[in-house]
Amino acid sequence: MAQILAPSTQWQMRITKNPANASPLTAKMWSSLLLKQNKKGSYKSSAKFQVFALKSDNSTINRLENLLDLDVTPYTDKIIAEYIWIGGSGIDLRSKSRTIAKPVEHPSELPKWNYDGSSTGQAPGEDSEVILYPQAIFKDPFRGGNNILVICDTYTPAGEPIPTNKRHKAAEIFSSKKVAGEVPWYGIEQEYTLLQTNVKWPLGWPVGGYPGPQGPYYCAAGADKSFGRDISDAHYKACLYAGINISGTNGEVMPGQWEYQVGPSVGIEAGDHVWCSRYILERITEQAGVVLSLDPKPIEGDWNGAGCHTNYSTKSMREDGGFEVIKKAILNLSLRHKEHISAYGEGNERRLTGKHETASINTFSWGVANRGCSIRVGRETEQKGKGYLEDRRPASNMDPYIVTSLLAETTILWEPTLEAEALAAQKLALNI
Repeated sequence: MAQILAPSTQWQMRITKNPANASPLTAKMWSSLLLKQNKKGSYKSSAKFQVFALKSDNSTINRLENLLDLDVTPYTDKIIAEYIWIGGSGIDLRSKSRTIAKPVEHPSELPKWNYDGSSTGQAPGEDSEVILYPQAIFKDPFRGGNNILVICDTYTPAGEPIPTNKRHKAAEIFSSKKVAGEVPWYGIEQEYTLLQTNVKWPLGWPVGGYPGPQGPYYCAAGADKSFGRDISDAHYKACLYAGINISGTNGEVMPGQWEYQVGPSVGIEAGDHVWCSRYILERITEQAGVVLSLDPKPIEGDWNGAGCHTNYSTKSMREDGGFEVIKKAILNLSLRHKEHISAYGEGNERRLTGKHETASINTFSWGVANRGCSIRVGRETEQKGKGYLEDRRPASNMDPYIVTSLLAETTILWEPTLEAEALAAQKLALNI
């Protein structure tokens, strides 16, 4: 993100009110994605092609499209709520649907639910019930109407958070008086790679081969340089419809790789919005017949990896004299470098090599306008003497609940010893 602006007034607990003429993403909107892949096909979306691959009658597809696009609002007050949660790997997303008697605006109006945790790697078979607690709601861009997406976290029947529930601890940190008083803002840059379905090779790349070297692809236009723009644009609009605080998108350095930004968001809202945006992206790539990868280094060699740079500021950093607060935060981050790296995503060692706009995973560094550092401070922040910092270490598959709360914990709640602080300040040339 170029800079952190003011956060939206929409908080994670309520649905954004959309214009009356807003419409969900209907089945017909995906046609251009597939027409580019196979203009001879008689289908309109890959999802339908997969289901009706043996059908030659377009009327069958059209009838299904009509039902998918059916607006039931005039006929019933009932809505469909898609309950979404994080699975056993800590990065996979699961969901299932249920009928709710009437439209809702707050997650407290929704019932708890359960699922089979033994099928997601989160509970043993003999005691498999895991309870879903609704925590944030968004408008459903796929079903439209009053239907909703529901971000949930996960608990045992006794009410204890299960080990993969990272939201619970994050919410505790953000609800602490000291952290809440600093009103932490986050702007998260989510990079991802689009892969061809059967070969798991980047979109637009020749199968088994490589495109030309990096350089022409970043923020580029053209059929030989930009691969997957329809997916990126569809995702952008779907997030806006849902009420996610998405602030931009762009093509990345490696062809077939994209980025979008979420934020500025306050506290726990950042994690809720990023996870919901990932779910929407999974659904869109599913319909487009493309595989979404959050691997931090999907292709070895002279190709950029995929990160999730996290822009961060507190109230004190944004006020006059805030640059000194930023430097103190950088000092604290340097002293807990190993703790942060261990929590910043799996496989990050393949990405943080000191090359391709990264710092070495083993060394903490900071700099102004330097994208080869662990922590980057913008030139404008230095000039104004206040602003924000960018943590460039998180991998694309990081858990935003962990990263955002750990940044707050380290920079607001954690206090190093005076001796450690002095040594770190000297090492980093930080005059505090």
